[in-house]
Amino acid sequence: MEKQHIMDHMAGLDHSRMGLRKPMEKINKIYGPPGTGKTFRLIRRVKAYERIGVPLHKIGYFAFTRKAAEEARKRINVSEKEVPYFQTIHAFCYHLLGLSEEDIMQPYHYEDLGKKLNIRVSFSDKYNEEETHFLTCNNPYFQMIQRSINKDITIRQEFDLNEHDKKQVNDFDTLNHIYKNLQVYKEKNNLFDFNDIVKAVLNSDKVPVFKAIFIDEAQDLSPLQWQLYDKLKYHCEQMYLAGDDDQAIYAWAGADVTRFVKEPAREIVLRRSRRISKAVQEESTRPINNIVGIRKLKKYYPRDHEGESHYISDINQVDLTQGKWLILTRTKSNLLDIMKDLKRKNFYYQSNKGKSFRVGMYEAAIAYTKWTKEGSLDEKEISAIKDYIPNGKWNDKKNWYDIFSADPKEILYLRSLIASGENLKEKARIWLSTIHAAKGGEEDNVILSLHQGNRVQRGIRLSVDKQDEEHRVWYVGITRARNNLYKLRAKKKLKEYQL
Repeated sequence: MEKQHIMDHMAGLDHSRMGLRKPMEKINKIYGPPGTGKTFRLIRRVKAYERIGVPLHKIGYFAFTRKAAEEARKRINVSEKEVPYFQTIHAFCYHLLGLSEEDIMQPYHYEDLGKKLNIRVSFSDKYNEEETHFLTCNNPYFQMIQRSINKDITIRQEFDLNEHDKKQVNDFDTLNHIYKNLQVYKEKNNLFDFNDIVKAVLNSDKVPVFKAIFIDEAQDLSPLQWQLYDKLKYHCEQMYLAGDDDQAIYAWAGADVTRFVKEPAREIVLRRSRRISKAVQEESTRPINNIVGIRKLKKYYPRDHEGESHYISDINQVDLTQGKWLILTRTKSNLLDIMKDLKRKNFYYQSNKGKSFRVGMYEAAIAYTKWTKEGSLDEKEISAIKDYIPNGKWNDKKNWYDIFSADPKEILYLRSLIASGENLKEKARIWLSTIHAAKGGEEDNVILSLHQGNRVQRGIRLSVDKQDEEHRVWYVGITRARNNLYKLRAKKKLKEYQL
């Protein structure tokens, strides 16, 4: 389908078409609390279809992230060509329409439009390896526009919900102006955003026929994606939904957990966690018991390990020199504060942004030390050193830290890490992340910072739904711990989530 033809289809999208047929009877829904193996259950079912001779190209497996889809394919142990429909929903639509990367709105397009409109546009993560396709643009107007499309409501309706920060978005006329200019920009440059391609598939006849479709993390589907689900279920014999409403933490982006809970289906609840200790499981029940909106009442059981759960007032109260650690925060600002603290204490850590030290400087330091001892280097090593000794004045009588041109604090930090004996070529034992970015992750020891921040607290005062989602966020944070949970208190109790 040509791009202009797709655009024409989108313009005439009739959502009433989705209700022309009766709902399919055989829909299966798997509730999987943390660590209970819902993805394992889906993969086992895929393999069962394979054993009875169902071609893998007749199976659709849709994951929330590209990484998760790739891991599912690896579990089947087949090539990518053999499972063309093991994808994210957006990737599925993208390939059905025959689009290329040049057809999709990129961060620089939004930044270009922002300059034309004289508004600030930046991205917290321009290269999202997880590929959730949620707009990571930091401009609140673009965020609201994206959210309204995900919810399949008008920007006027989204604005009138009054569930946004009025200090950031207080003028509908500005919002509408940006929205109209965004549409003009996309049409002029023949570009699509990720919601556009879902809409285009909804209004096309390109959906293949499947023997079975599996959708993992279904609690995070948006109303727009649920429309695609409604279309997909008439193109398959069996539909499998897996998720956990208690882990639905993307309502801010338009996800509709209510549809997941209410969807008629044969239900299975997985009740035995293979991940979580008794202490962590007991702690996890507290936030979800505060949810007042719709949820599936369920109980899961921990593995046979006691574990620990403690409050701490300072990270110094735990021994970070041993074992593996995951440090979680609610906000990025709190995450940066903890990073600075760890750096002052000369700890080696990692985050989604990479390692805590300058990898290039480390490689240059290793190469320079080798040169002072052996006198020979390959071209790559020479090039690495030149980045830090631009004047070419090498001196085999001096150490790298006495001659490198770099921030003295960064040099001192790297010296400390090298002296500590940590293997800096390996992944760090300490990983830092926001709770949202860590969804799906786990570690033996978790430090959960209870600091909420002003903006989060303002947000949850706007509606009961936001309060419920906040409880779910902390539930997700707690359940990243396999063995031990350490709850780091906020400096001010008023800024703290109350467990």
